[in-house]
Amino acid sequence: MPKNSKVVKRELDDEVIESVKDLLSNEDSSDDAFKKSELMVDDREEKDVDVEEGSDVEDERPAWNSKLQYILAQVGFSVGLGNVWRFPYLCQKNGGGAYLVPYLILLLIIGIPLFFLELAVGQRIRRGSIGVWNYISPKLGGIGFASCVVCFFVALYYNVIIGWSLFYFSQSFQHPLPWDQCPLVKNSSHTFVEPECEKSSATTYYWYREALNISSSLSESGGLNWKMTICLLAAWVMVCLAMIKGIQSSGKIMYFSSLFPYVVLLCFLIRGLLLNGSVDGIRHMFTPKLEIMLEPKVWREAATQVFFALGLGFGGVIAFSSYNKRDNNCHFDAVLVSFINFFTSVLATLVVFAVLGFKANIINEKCVIQNSEKILKLLKMGNLSQDMIPHHINFSSITAEDYNLVYDIIQKVKEEEFDSLGLKSCQIEDELNKAVQGTGLAFIAFTEAMTHFPASPFWSVMFFLMLVNLGLGSMFGTIEGIITPIVDTFKVRKEILTVICCLVAFFIGLIFVQRSGNYFVTMFDDYSATLPLLIVVILENIAVIRIYGIDKFMEDLKDMLGFSPSQYYYYMWKYVSPFVLLCLLVASIVQMGLSPPGYNAWIEDTATEEFHSYPTWGMIVCISLMVLAILPVPIVFMVRRCNLIDDSSGSLASVSYKRGRIIKEPVNLEGDSTSLIHGKSPSEVPSPNFGKNIYRKQTGSPTLDTAPNGRYGIGYLMADMPDMPESDL
Repeated sequence: MPKNSKVVKRELDDEVIESVKDLLSNEDSSDDAFKKSELMVDDREEKDVDVEEGSDVEDERPAWNSKLQYILAQVGFSVGLGNVWRFPYLCQKNGGGAYLVPYLILLLIIGIPLFFLELAVGQRIRRGSIGVWNYISPKLGGIGFASCVVCFFVALYYNVIIGWSLFYFSQSFQHPLPWDQCPLVKNSSHTFVEPECEKSSATTYYWYREALNISSSLSESGGLNWKMTICLLAAWVMVCLAMIKGIQSSGKIMYFSSLFPYVVLLCFLIRGLLLNGSVDGIRHMFTPKLEIMLEPKVWREAATQVFFALGLGFGGVIAFSSYNKRDNNCHFDAVLVSFINFFTSVLATLVVFAVLGFKANIINEKCVIQNSEKILKLLKMGNLSQDMIPHHINFSSITAEDYNLVYDIIQKVKEEEFDSLGLKSCQIEDELNKAVQGTGLAFIAFTEAMTHFPASPFWSVMFFLMLVNLGLGSMFGTIEGIITPIVDTFKVRKEILTVICCLVAFFIGLIFVQRSGNYFVTMFDDYSATLPLLIVVILENIAVIRIYGIDKFMEDLKDMLGFSPSQYYYYMWKYVSPFVLLCLLVASIVQMGLSPPGYNAWIEDTATEEFHSYPTWGMIVCISLMVLAILPVPIVFMVRRCNLIDDSSGSLASVSYKRGRIIKEPVNLEGDSTSLIHGKSPSEVPSPNFGKNIYRKQTGSPTLDTAPNGRYGIGYLMADMPDMPESDL
């Protein structure tokens, strides 16, 4: 038994009736019995206290060391690899600068409002995704479990990409870079260039053969790639060590992992602008193609990018926000992080197309030289007349403009025979129009461009270290979206759970480091997250706006923020965002149905990619990924609906305050699933934004709530109030 237990028992059994005046005098005289009945909450720390029934052990909820640390964590989670290799591709593909218009509109319609919603519920209830939706309505508790499943699926393959980046990072400390030239093959008689490399390019060959050692199909496993297995292990060790203490350890790492990518991007931008042809790339990027902007496909892809860029539905946003003080201005955070994410995407796009413009310029120069030599041969052979060549043209130092002039003249004069001449049009725009995204951009196109940089190993080290940090920032939020809800719900030790989660994920992730692993990454990327996350976020919106009630939610925000949010959010949450999300869900299902399910396989003999349809078992895996991710929602709903488990088993506990003791009691949330505050409007319950101290009055005392310092309000909490939720403390 705890010490002073006899005093506590006596105080619980004996009802004491004291006036407010007596309480004040008792406080002034520092009466020991009064101090035992006093609950002190320091506003400077704002930590939750969870105390097991009958114990004195306090498990305080961690908190961010500073607002900057929290913002960096949210920025690190939302700004990921997609900002570098997905957004520039979409911008190029969907109208250049014109693509920014639908993106910004959709950011304002669904991005910021839904991001604000997740921040607010996490900060208000101070639980992970499972606890938050369980708290609003136990029947919708499956939303949190679905978020955890999706986070786990994404973490499995996302860390493989970090492993790839670690491999390239480790190979960058040599000059020349190993992907600079095609390897030579020696036999007994002579030396020749590797045929697979000669048919493609040095960087393409290095990616598919040296790094992945890829098989020719999904069904051909080929065994483990030990180089990538070691890199995957290193990636999971890094994640585990960073997350083992929760935000206390990962929060400090955020200062480097979130800020370093911006340093690298700025360095690349400055260096890229000094390269020949970079301005051509940027001009090509931001030249608006307004006719493309009106196509529905552009808006669908912009909405999808907004949705995933902010990490909506993963649970990481809610988890990070749950460690905030309740009076934190989460509206400011939502707007700030959203626009940081947007401007990061624009910055990355500038960098990518400055470098790709430089690469296109080099390729164009080679094209001009090769085709000029062909023209000289045709002139010598008499296939072309010297008279058709302008006198000022000097083939020994011909420019791209002069070559295109000669090309146009020959095309007009030799119109019928032109195709047989084998001449090519060397236009920078043709090279820039070759849309590249994902691993093709990072590990092939960008690496090829860096081989032409002065001091190329330095830039390669910086680039892949940036990719590692971008990936780790997103992984921290993804893992937090798994760990925090489980710890909050099942009260397990965070350190043990983190280690187990990382170990299990590593062993399952071995399927991604087989020789066919790249095809499994494509499968998981296409099918494990898109539809389940859309459904999760739609249900989140319904849970808060329809079940809990948007009016109550707006009142809670006013109580929490200290001001009323704009009515803009009211209409976005209630009407516009749900409609846009439903349209996006339908469009995604239609797009998935129209696109044949398959993957691009690398064929060694031809050194090209070839589209393959998934085998039957592959289709079963794809469907299973989507079903497993969303399955917790109907399961939890039916379990709660049919009362198959104890109603209080999945709910949060409330804290009853009695003399000298804090006792945890189960709360029946089923009876009132429409309110975070159990049937009371926010104006009728104590505000979560306390003063520096909170005092509880003793049983039987007068009903006037007067704090010892003379202020009226929430100074005392009755001991017979078991319905006071823990989230309001």
